[in-house]
Amino acid sequence: QVQLVESGGRLVQAGGSLRLSCAASGGTFSWYFMGWFRQAPGKEREFVAGISSSGGNTYYADSVKGRFTISRDNAKNTVYLQMNSLKPEDTAAFYCAAGLLTLGMRVEESRRYANWGQGTQVTVSS
Repeated sequence: QVQLVESGGRLVQAGGSLRLSCAASGGTFSWYFMGWFRQAPGKEREFVAGISSSGGNTYYADSVKGRFTISRDNAKNTVYLQMNSLKPEDTAAFYCAAGLLTLGMRVEESRRYANWGQGTQVTVSS
């Protein structure tokens, strides 16, 4: 099992940028596919971005393509989510997740991830 702690969420104006971090401990970070999900009030948790264990493959929800970038540093056991051109509709609690996904698994399915952080709040004001 790997423990995950997110940070970096805060209040930001529309058009601004934020970088979220997710620090992992207690496991072999480089084994895990990492994902970022978000949940807005009254809505279901949704996939935002994912990155393969080596960092060689990345995946994005259509709603964030071109604005968000996921990356990881396996030496630091950390995954990042750089968010640019933020919109009020990006307001949500953001969660990082770790899973032992294999080729062919749907990375957007939250059930694929066994380990979750506690979340960090991102609020985008208009």
